[in-house]
Amino acid sequence: MSRALPDAERDAWLRLKLTPGVGDATARKLLAAFGLPPDLFAQPRAALAAVVGPALAERLLAEPEGWQELCEQTRRWLDGDARRQLLTLGDPDYPAELLQIEDPPLLLHLEGDPAALRQPRRLAMVGSRNPTAQGADHARQFARALAEAGACIISGLALGIDGAAHEGALEAGGHTVAVVGTGLDLVYPKKHQALARRIAAQGALVSECLLGTPPLAPNFPRRNRIISGLSQGVLVVEAALQSGSLITARQAAEQGREVFAIPGSIHSPQSRGCHALIRQGAKLVESAQDILEELQGQAAAPAQDGTAGAAPDPQGATAGGDPLPDDALLRVLGFEPCGLDALQARCGLDLPTLQARLLELEFDGWVARLPGGLYQRRARA
Repeated sequence: MSRALPDAERDAWLRLKLTPGVGDATARKLLAAFGLPPDLFAQPRAALAAVVGPALAERLLAEPEGWQELCEQTRRWLDGDARRQLLTLGDPDYPAELLQIEDPPLLLHLEGDPAALRQPRRLAMVGSRNPTAQGADHARQFARALAEAGACIISGLALGIDGAAHEGALEAGGHTVAVVGTGLDLVYPKKHQALARRIAAQGALVSECLLGTPPLAPNFPRRNRIISGLSQGVLVVEAALQSGSLITARQAAEQGREVFAIPGSIHSPQSRGCHALIRQGAKLVESAQDILEELQGQAAAPAQDGTAGAAPDPQGATAGGDPLPDDALLRVLGFEPCGLDALQARCGLDLPTLQARLLELEFDGWVARLPGGLYQRRARA
């Protein structure tokens, strides 16, 4: 458990974070020169000016607007749940992995179990907010298989791949960490309020943003360095070429982390980002085992069924190892999104019969209905 910060020290950290014009890099420069924030704010103007110049020295000596309110808000938040902590750069329990990155956050709000951040195997999973049905299945399956093998799954609580990855880890009873781009007193997107509560109970929610920070666009790419920084590797499940997931992958590579990508259809825009990463040297993966072997540096023990988390093989085995049903319509549908006209031309069924059969397969979990009147075969029910 992290040491409890004395009120005065905690308030000084918040003051430093809130001071206009003092970013994390400048704050680290000041801390290196003067020590902890209470000592920093005790310095005379001349000493501060010698390090950051007279203009910033004046700002440091003036109480930031809203500071007292933030201090009270933070005290109430911490007192509201014993699982809440404020970890600072001066805290011995601050994640050591983040100290190795170029721009470590000045402080972290945490709700949940800090041990989740110290698991020996930690994998970030990122991808599209609008994945295909198969992409969402892959995210959930890989996360579940990896969590069953003891890995902590780290993602960003976003819609799509992030949410599916968190869900898969929770289903396995494993650890999962959500690094968010708002204050921890808010949940974004609101649709994930229940998911956030489950993550806090079974893992941890983490944010560098001050309490009350709304979902501002610049904060989300910035938080990605924390997602990759906390991890040993990053798995990109689905991503378009212009995607925040590719930012995370680039940051992971710059931080010396492994980058993995799941290949997909050459016709799918959601696969092009993964294919670009693979061309640039990311490791192509087809199963959770591929990742575990990289993270462990040796052959990993198989999951309970031996193939959990695997993508479908060319013979049509599912990710869980069960054969797909021998269904003529599924065979002609394949795993590419397909419209009714094209599918009818392939199978020769009349339209009412085809629609009825697709509905049956959808109810059974073998087919997903996509926007635009398209259908796609799923790898498992």
